[in-house]
Amino acid sequence: MPVVHHTPMREPRLSDKRHTACSVIASRTPTVTVTDRRFMHRRLTIATVVAVVALTSTGCAYKGLSMAAQSAVTLHGEGALTEPNATSTAETYNPALAPAGSRLKVSLNPSDESTNAELTVSGLLPNRGYAVHAHVNACGASPELDGPHYQNRIDPAATRQAPSTNPEYANPRNEIWLDVHTDAAGSGTSRTTVPFVFTDRGPGSIVVHEAMQTATEPGQAGKAGARIACLTLSAVQPNGVEPRGSR
Repeated sequence: MPVVHHTPMREPRLSDKRHTACSVIASRTPTVTVTDRRFMHRRLTIATVVAVVALTSTGCAYKGLSMAAQSAVTLHGEGALTEPNATSTAETYNPALAPAGSRLKVSLNPSDESTNAELTVSGLLPNRGYAVHAHVNACGASPELDGPHYQNRIDPAATRQAPSTNPEYANPRNEIWLDVHTDAAGSGTSRTTVPFVFTDRGPGSIVVHEAMQTATEPGQAGKAGARIACLTLSAVQPNGVEPRGSR
């Protein structure tokens, strides 16, 4: 069964982590009051330590703490479309529009705090547009199992029955849109760059829709008609690093 990713709306950036760490230090700084000369030396020693901690907290507001950044995940997928089956990772739900044997290849590569996405297709219908988006789940036996669009900032008003159509969230900067137009041979390439990376969560698939272009108007934003094909994504990590993301 596909796994739905229920995770925070955005992985904290390094600056967020610094701010949090500084806040914790400040909140744990005790108040020291000297009330007895017998304990003055000990309490003054504590006060000196507290002063150093307080200075560290103040410095956080300007320089920040040195912390190890989490590695961003690279996602990729490639395959020839087949009828859905137990082992397929590239599936056609509508062979008339997405013929079996057509090939899809996608890569989503992090670069600083952005992700560069590229889709290449071959064997689809010639001279035709296809709306394409990242979805939250791996490809399922039926189109609805692919889940909704992946969003970096998740629309709080969206539900399973009423997916996000608010342009504030359903847009090509908060989602991953790779609308592509084929040439006379049925091949095509599309690229986009989005201002976020994948760390603790990521999309599970790239879905091709029947519409030739993704809608953008309020109440329709992100809509693209029926789902006609799907490509499952996998995470790529350096050796020795536990994979995170979709699968």
